[in-house]
Amino acid sequence: MDFFPEIHSCPELIEFIHEVGFLPLLESGIPGYAAESIMAEECRYTALPDGGWEWPLWEWKGSVIRDGGCVYGKFFAGKAGFVSREWWPDLYNWRRSQSPAPLSGSIDDIILATLREHGSMITRELRAACDFTGKNMRSRFDSYVSRLQMGCYIVTEDFVYPVDKHGREYGFGWSLLTTPELLLGKEACQCPCSPEESRRRMADHLAHLLPQASERQILKLLK
Repeated sequence: MDFFPEIHSCPELIEFIHEVGFLPLLESGIPGYAAESIMAEECRYTALPDGGWEWPLWEWKGSVIRDGGCVYGKFFAGKAGFVSREWWPDLYNWRRSQSPAPLSGSIDDIILATLREHGSMITRELRAACDFTGKNMRSRFDSYVSRLQMGCYIVTEDFVYPVDKHGREYGFGWSLLTTPELLLGKEACQCPCSPEESRRRMADHLAHLLPQASERQILKLLK
């Protein structure tokens, strides 16, 4: 949206997330409503002549979580994005009402129990610990984790990067997963509203923030 500011730095991005409450990382289905869309030119993805790349936005994700106190995960129609601490209880409240706790002994329950036991794990470690090691198991496992993120059962605590022989980090990094209760504390996940009141509060907020978005687009983000 043309009234959103142009972002030049990680502190500016953190400030903006706290202002708007919800911000998808990449294309959200609503033109202009994504962190990628509001980056200044020098902060966009750039392919380098040597085959490498620069992408400040991607590199800032961990700092936004650690330093900005924001919550990150696949929260928007299965796509990643940020939620401010102020609005997190409402999203948590609404999504948990739509995704009841996994049944004891189910795959979802085993994934969560494993994660809680270890506190935090990168995705591939969690996958191995849950015995998703066979052929074509990676995509199947990722679908379970994505569903648990949409239900606000799993969030990203940080990002872990491999290091080359010179001690330099490289690549896109691995998500370090945990539960919101472990990352934020149980009190930060408490909401005094009913789930329907939370949904209505979020929908009204987004409708005010995104006047050009249709009701259907907004409800899809919150679904």
